[in-house]
Amino acid sequence: MVFGEGYVSDEVMGIFAPIVIYWLYGGFYQLLPPLDGYRLHTRKEEEEKNLLSLSKVVKGVLLQQLLQAAVAHALFLLTSTADESGITIQPSIPIQIVQIIIGMFVMDTWQYFMHRYMHQNKFLYRHVHSQHHRLVVPYAIGALYNHPLEGLLLDTIGGAIAFLTSGMTARTSVFFFSFATVKTVDDHCGLWLPGNIFHIFFQNNTAYHDIHHQLPGTKYNYSQPFFSIWDKILGTHMPYTLVKRPEGGFEARLVKD
Repeated sequence: MVFGEGYVSDEVMGIFAPIVIYWLYGGFYQLLPPLDGYRLHTRKEEEEKNLLSLSKVVKGVLLQQLLQAAVAHALFLLTSTADESGITIQPSIPIQIVQIIIGMFVMDTWQYFMHRYMHQNKFLYRHVHSQHHRLVVPYAIGALYNHPLEGLLLDTIGGAIAFLTSGMTARTSVFFFSFATVKTVDDHCGLWLPGNIFHIFFQNNTAYHDIHHQLPGTKYNYSQPFFSIWDKILGTHMPYTLVKRPEGGFEARLVKD
């Protein structure tokens, strides 16, 4: 079926829309002024603690997106239900909403357990997942900076499983993966901006994930990208409090029971 009545196919949109949205939304944050009054870390902390140049981060993200695009292309070819004229019958809007909700819970479940295992397995953490944690102070464009193996196992395969188990079409996946991309970028933006809808509607948000990137919090708050359910069920939930820094901005501090 063709997205937008004959302009770009659903499959092409499903492959490239999340990539384009990643760079547009991440680039928006990157181009903002310093906004020191809303940062979760000072600019000095970002310069001193992060162990990677921006150019290396960009190259790493592009590599992961190349792998994601290849897997998405293969997935759409294998699961296409289009008829001889190329038309795919789309489910009703309520069914698509249910499929997206199922996809969210499936993706959360996969990513929680894979993410947690990558912290518990010393080999995987040292040689794979620690690459993501080299960004001690997260920022938007670095949201998908991972070791290629982690990008494949955690994000790409997790997304494929969510797509397959939910039964969504390529068209529905455009909205699902685009939303997941925006949420992931926002969780790593490092800013606590007033009125941010993700901070209002999701407990798993920028500050929540910032706790995980702090050294005392690396064994907590594994949940991503949507809900914090598995952390709460399995005892890895770390609450936090936001404290205003005298020099401006906020600090997310762990609140241990």
